Amino acid sequence: MSDLSSLSHVDPAIHDLIRREEERQDLSIRLIASENYASRAVMEATGTVLTNKYSEGYAGRRYYQGQEIIDQVERTAIERARALFGAGYANVQPYSGSPANQAVHVAFLDAGHRHEPTGEHCGDTIMGLALPAGGHLTHGWRVSVSGMHYRSVQYGLHPETHRIDMDQVRDLALRERPKLIWTGASAYPRRWDFEAFGEIAREVDAVLVADIAHFAGLVAGGAHPHPFPHADIVTTTTHKTLRGPRGGMILGRTEEHAKKIDRAVFPNLQGGPHNHTTAAIAVALKEAADDEFKTYAHGVVANARALADALLERGFPLVTGGTDNHLVLVDVRPRGVVGNSAAEALQKAGLETNSNAIPGDDKPMKPSGVRLGTAAVTSRGMKEEHMHRIAAWIDDAITCAKDDARLAAIREEIREFCGAFPCPGLR
Repeated sequence: MSDLSSLSHVDPAIHDLIRREEERQDLSIRLIASENYASRAVMEATGTVLTNKYSEGYAGRRYYQGQEIIDQVERTAIERARALFGAGYANVQPYSGSPANQAVHVAFLDAGHRHEPTGEHCGDTIMGLALPAGGHLTHGWRVSVSGMHYRSVQYGLHPETHRIDMDQVRDLALRERPKLIWTGASAYPRRWDFEAFGEIAREVDAVLVADIAHFAGLVAGGAHPHPFPHADIVTTTTHKTLRGPRGGMILGRTEEHAKKIDRAVFPNLQGGPHNHTTAAIAVALKEAADDEFKTYAHGVVANARALADALLERGFPLVTGGTDNHLVLVDVRPRGVVGNSAAEALQKAGLETNSNAIPGDDKPMKPSGVRLGTAAVTSRGMKEEHMHRIAAWIDDAITCAKDDARLAAIREEIREFCGAFPCPGLR
């Protein structure tokens, strides 16, 4: 456990809550696809005197004095990001993935306004995967700023395979002529055909942006196709499969768009960067450049496939029939439950997941699926053979969703199992 001696003296209540959260993370099987374990080094970097410094602007062009160390920290993070992802440009200041995506909109698009009373948008057109198909809010969904400030058109999935239909994507792009096309998703378990998207983007003269927030670590580790050179811009979070702090980055294939992206991040959308997070991003990027991280990235994919196969053997339908990345999307209806009930039962049993809509769902608050991810369990050292045991617990917990005694028994089994797999940064 971490050293929190000062905190325990100053604020025992918060100290106690943090200790309880450490124990919860240590003794649960965490299968939330957007979560992971940061290393002790990454967490140490976030808790330093760098949090005391305000640094509006960019290295060499700040609005406050005393930046000589901060500039070196930020330049180090930028250099490591460019090297790891083969980028010509990097901005490491976005507070998270959503602000990074919004900065791309601001850099490349005119927002316009909503026309009353028709409700039509006068802003530039963007195109992304629809939220019910596994897309992300910031790619143009109507409740997001991206869907409020811009004219958004959305592509979906093939009705039978539930995979992205590139013919549909091309037809939509040719008809709507978007100025910017998004790839990337929060619940799509297959690889992205960046080359095909790049061809379509060039055909309609659109900027192609790859949001790799979920699988950035897989790209860095060579376990997922790289969006460059097909994408013009890449955005990502720095946690999830990359195992860094909760932050964001924008990468450019070249330096062509550097000035307008920098301006969009600051001063258009943000104030001073979070320097302690920038330092932790630099640490995570250094860790991701090691051969050990490449082994980890490939292990994430292998574990996801093993978990998917084990669930298929137990009769669970999977969206797209399997996975190519870190994510598995499970249809739980054959067990007579909805996604919310399944996720709650799994939580009681010590398995952390989240309920998720699957293709065909028409009630967002009652989704039919559960989303699973293998990034965190792989960080703990779990292997393919352990995925079969996890699948058995998942099956048991969902089948016995209303049997609290059985769920409690599974939880005890899981607590004992977790003892053999120390959590990075915690034990």
